[in-house]
Amino acid sequence: MSVDTIRPVTWQDNMLVLMDQRYLPHQEINFICKTSEDAITAIREMVVRGAPAIGVTAAFGSVLAARESWSKLGGNWKRAVEPLLQDLSLARPTAINLIWAIDQMRLEIKSCPDEQNPESALLSRAMQIMNEDIASNHKMGELGAALIKEPCSVLTHCNAGALATAGYGTALGVIRSAYAAGKIEQVYADETRPWLQGARLTAWEMVKEGIPVSLLADGAASWLMKKGKVSWVIVGSDRIAANGDVANKIGTYAIAIAARYHGIGFMVVAPTTTIDMAVENGDFIPIEERNPDELLQIAGTDSAASGSDAWNPVFDVTPAALVDALVTEKGVILKPDKQKIHDLMSS
Repeated sequence: MSVDTIRPVTWQDNMLVLMDQRYLPHQEINFICKTSEDAITAIREMVVRGAPAIGVTAAFGSVLAARESWSKLGGNWKRAVEPLLQDLSLARPTAINLIWAIDQMRLEIKSCPDEQNPESALLSRAMQIMNEDIASNHKMGELGAALIKEPCSVLTHCNAGALATAGYGTALGVIRSAYAAGKIEQVYADETRPWLQGARLTAWEMVKEGIPVSLLADGAASWLMKKGKVSWVIVGSDRIAANGDVANKIGTYAIAIAARYHGIGFMVVAPTTTIDMAVENGDFIPIEERNPDELLQIAGTDSAASGSDAWNPVFDVTPAALVDALVTEKGVILKPDKQKIHDLMSS
């Protein structure tokens, strides 16, 4: 049985086609991006989410920006494209892959002749970024699975699967590889309030590809560990600081603390494009806060006491000291720290 069937970001008929994750698991609906503004909307409104998938979307969004600029100004297109790229880079603040992908496209733009339509060259680079992401995820899947020594059950938080990448996934890429190798018997997925990425997306991916999955409330994770039900916690990341501190979906920090207390391995799986060497430690990672209504309402219906407010940070930061293994496409770092991160990024 294949465990690699989901592709949330594709280029079809000269348009960017995204699987609209707001409708999963009930409907599989595509969101079509014909302009860079459409790509911005897709990132900001959670049509697409997950740091690698946001980066790939931004790469294709840059193609659309260049198309618009060429159509508007012809040989003076570079004057118009940079403001569009600036807008695209501000779509969401925490995922460093967004900035990385746009910077890659800027390099390609710089090499494009002013008098030539840049779309073909930029599309080729965006396709390369997408394909490299999928290849990296498969590599990380193999490396992470090798850390799991015997058949066990694992816990994951949020969705770091195919839906969060160009395909296969980071944390779920390890789970896919380990399951195919007979090393994982059961996946436990936190529901992940308030957007329920675990309930809607991770569980959907696992069911779709025949991997046994059980859903649990976020607050049940510690008790699951106490009962001896899991041997590893496996998560992704939206940004990793130079010292190894990890920003991931809100709730990850609490799970890391519980895992350390219970002697359970805590594995972070992320490509090196997620590592931000310009950020010294997790205190300097920007943490996005979203509309309080995401907590106060469910599907537009009030679910909290009228008049109450809400605090809605989307991410938290897990200190490197709580990470047992950082898996990247360049290799595995056990107990990551500043020097080990530097050596990896310099290799």
